[in-house]
Amino acid sequence: MLNQKNGHQPLSLKALLLLGLAAFLLFLPGRAVTPPFDRDEPRYMEATAQMLESHNFVDVRFQDKPRYLQPAGIYWLEAAAVSLTGMQHQRVVWPYRIPSLLAMSAAVVLTALIGSMLFGASAGLGAGLLFMASVLVAAESRMATIDSCLLLTVLLAQLALTGALRDRQQSVATPIKRALLYWGAIGCGLMLKGPVILIPSLATPLVLGMLERDFGLWHRMRPAWGWLLSTAILVPWCVAIGVVSHGEFFRNAVGTNFLGKVASGQQAHGLPPGYHLLVFLLAFWPGSFFAACVAPLVWRARKQETVRYLLCWIIPHWVVFEAIATKLPHYVLPTYPAIAILTAAFLAQGGDVWRNWPARVWGKVLLSIYAVAWALVGIALAVAGPTLVWVLEHQISAAAIVLALGVLPLVGLATWYISRARLQQAALSSVAAAVLLYVGLFTVVVPQLQSIWLAPRLTALVQAHQPCAESHVVSVSFSEPSLVFLLGGKVLLTGAENAAAAVKADAKCTVALVDQRDTPAFMAALGNKTEDAVSLGTVGGLNYSNGHHLLISLYKLNTPPKQ
Repeated sequence: MLNQKNGHQPLSLKALLLLGLAAFLLFLPGRAVTPPFDRDEPRYMEATAQMLESHNFVDVRFQDKPRYLQPAGIYWLEAAAVSLTGMQHQRVVWPYRIPSLLAMSAAVVLTALIGSMLFGASAGLGAGLLFMASVLVAAESRMATIDSCLLLTVLLAQLALTGALRDRQQSVATPIKRALLYWGAIGCGLMLKGPVILIPSLATPLVLGMLERDFGLWHRMRPAWGWLLSTAILVPWCVAIGVVSHGEFFRNAVGTNFLGKVASGQQAHGLPPGYHLLVFLLAFWPGSFFAACVAPLVWRARKQETVRYLLCWIIPHWVVFEAIATKLPHYVLPTYPAIAILTAAFLAQGGDVWRNWPARVWGKVLLSIYAVAWALVGIALAVAGPTLVWVLEHQISAAAIVLALGVLPLVGLATWYISRARLQQAALSSVAAAVLLYVGLFTVVVPQLQSIWLAPRLTALVQAHQPCAESHVVSVSFSEPSLVFLLGGKVLLTGAENAAAAVKADAKCTVALVDQRDTPAFMAALGNKTEDAVSLGTVGGLNYSNGHHLLISLYKLNTPPKQ
């Protein structure tokens, strides 16, 4: 059984600050050199940029279309970051990513803090490291999207619940500040992504109460009046957007976006139940194997109060997002801190030599297969750098090869430790491999992958050949949001016929980006102006959003000189 640390002092402030600094430094590389990652990230960036330009902080828009998907919270955070850095008049990516950087760094600290409050300092520190090193966390921390900030609000609510749980264990009253933190975090989460935060934050105490037939933890959160605080945070903006949009925001955000994801797969993301469990091997790597190792122990200890509490955090959220039709890996991200805490807690108390292998043969076989798959994922990640540079750029990168040669031995060492049942050492070795991998990928490999970053190169082509100070750009074949953001929102995404009409209407100041497959239709639509069309340059590469290889030319009509 797991040794619970009731009343144990959490990690020291110094330890938490050092862990937060380590997370910050790990998440820092790559956010300035990586272009906007299609498709969601540049949509947030462009909508935020337009918010700053228009000074309309209520009605969120992408170009001329309303973006009625979720409340305005994330756009406010990104707008504040951009304004504080003085970059509101420049289309550079890194200021928009500051909220995610800070939020995910704080999430690592809170994961460690909650873990140490429940199971002691060693478990808390291990949980923070496992969470920090996971693949999904490394990716989300570098993207200007909602998920890192939403996770922070979930963890703040769970911190309040954990404090109340300790109060209950020690038979002391729960101070009002915990309730204020809990309902304040829920209110902020509602402003970020609507009702999504209610799933982990409300389900945890309510499901726990149903299992225990005692809702004491829930009542310690003062629900009689606490919901008013969450409502006070959300309602003012809701009233404003309801008036501005004449109710359209709620019809689209709730009816189309939220409920639509439940009923059917949106944007080609409809997948069957079990998807998140399958992807977990990669998304939580390197912690995924160790989570699998402790899973039987967790289940056997499910009646222990702290274990049951964490399972009530994990299982309801996981089941909901396995059940809905639309699935993306980050939907279950709010469960990863709890998984990391349970994993680290059992590893910390497992001793130098792990003796808790499955008793049955079929359990040993399944875990062995999972270990092999885990090692193969580690090898694939280690060689991903030089492989991507070779496949996409047809180059041999010495730096990427050195990176692979640094990561592979650590993966091999972790695998060797696993074979010797020394899981604590295996976990530390794999975390070291992950840290080296992420730093290397985002400092060495990503800057070399030019062929997949079409938007920055198309932007540079347009800027090098723009015929007027206020040129008009029409894009026929590349309609990704990254291009819209980098061109300052001033690009018309349309078909070949409309592009030809726009070019003919303003031949002096209009240019068109046209792929070779759309060129015949574009030329035909130009009619008698075909002979005047000239290519100012060409950019080729892979549109990773749809897998299409493109060869895009920038066209302009020659205009006769004035007499």
